[in-house]
Amino acid sequence: MERLQKVIAHAGIASRRKAEDMITSGKVKVNGKMITELGTRVTPSDVIEVEGIKIERENKVYFLLYKPTGVISAVSDDKNRKVVTDFLPYVDERIYPVGRLDYDTSGLLLLTNDGEFANLLTHPKYEVHKTYIARVKGLVSRESLRILEKGVKLEDGMTAPAKAKVVSADKAKNKTIVELTIHEGRNRQVRRMFDAIGHPVQKLKRERYAFLHLGGLNTGDSRELTPHEVKQLRALAESGTK
Repeated sequence: MERLQKVIAHAGIASRRKAEDMITSGKVKVNGKMITELGTRVTPSDVIEVEGIKIERENKVYFLLYKPTGVISAVSDDKNRKVVTDFLPYVDERIYPVGRLDYDTSGLLLLTNDGEFANLLTHPKYEVHKTYIARVKGLVSRESLRILEKGVKLEDGMTAPAKAKVVSADKAKNKTIVELTIHEGRNRQVRRMFDAIGHPVQKLKRERYAFLHLGGLNTGDSRELTPHEVKQLRALAESGTK
């Protein structure tokens, strides 16, 4: 069951706040009965009318995008920059990103119109692992890796334990490729973690999200998740399995 205002918003009728106003002002009916109480929950079989018009509910859809750099993890941008939904023009549903990737970070990003699914995957108490490949300045020592793994002190608190390993190092070019796996989703967290140990990120890509990977996709490509993958992601988040 879902909250009535949420269903109305997902149907594209109005924002959730506007939907709440419509409910309290008596403009919404469920199965022919006027509903004015916020928090009312409805099932997929319920008939919902807004101002006398029956709404059609969207099917739940789930997509994986190989996000390029220079793209905003949003559905619109007031500066007219490219947004992630520009790369899925064939999708009719009103999808939005699950979490975000920074403007200058590429890699695996999920998009959906299923709010419950999105909240489940982004809630801090669920440990869905995300793996990044970072090219950083300088040669990263074992001690620095241990700091990343134990937790780094940032201005918004200590990071949770992580996994880190050096993929390659180039003394001549003074750079290191590091694989880092975390399960948090703070703003620009990976970049801030490397800044904290004195190795600024030069290039960053999210390679994996839980068991999902970018195999077979080029930058800007997308694909629909299979029902089994969606089920696996739900089970993974709900169990807290790493």
